[in-house]
Amino acid sequence: MIPQLRKPALAVGAAFIISILASVDTTFAQVSFHRDLNIADIAPTTIQRDSPANNRPALSGDQALMVPTTTPPLAPGLMDLGSIPAVSARQMSLVALASEQVELAKTPTGAQTVAQSLIDATYHWSAAQTTCLNTLWNKESHWNFQAHNYRSGAHGIAQALPADKMEIVAMDWRTNPITQIKWGLRYISIRYGTPCKALAKHLRSGSY
Repeated sequence: MIPQLRKPALAVGAAFIISILASVDTTFAQVSFHRDLNIADIAPTTIQRDSPANNRPALSGDQALMVPTTTPPLAPGLMDLGSIPAVSARQMSLVALASEQVELAKTPTGAQTVAQSLIDATYHWSAAQTTCLNTLWNKESHWNFQAHNYRSGAHGIAQALPADKMEIVAMDWRTNPITQIKWGLRYISIRYGTPCKALAKHLRSGSY
């Protein structure tokens, strides 16, 4: 009977040893797999120093094209407006001056001042001609840039008819008195030659 009892004991012992070995192998495999994963998936980061004050990760391919280039120094007299193209201080002052003139011309006195400056710069009419112009446009609109004749459709300081003829100067003729003045002076110069001749026509027929 004793030899028969040894076989089960040996089988149990062998099974115990095999289970221990399997456990040791599995643990080792897990540790080995974990190490391989760390080595394969984690790569060192390369740092590219393009200036002492600006450190960026090195980029390549399409990523490099997305990095904005360094903005070159602006020339004297230019202002940095961020993403807006740089403009000169002189250009900005001209824009501000034009805006001030538009606001000035929205009053009758200011409109007459602007008209006189345009006459001096372009038409060189005499003081008598300026007086005729003042009389003419006082009769037409009282130098009111919002004046509108609902019966005929004439509009503005010079009472252009049809009003959209002023688009030859600018598209903002509805709200910009300077556009209206420029068109009116041009119209008088081309059609009559002088404001006094335009006024004479108006006195004869009620229009010019």
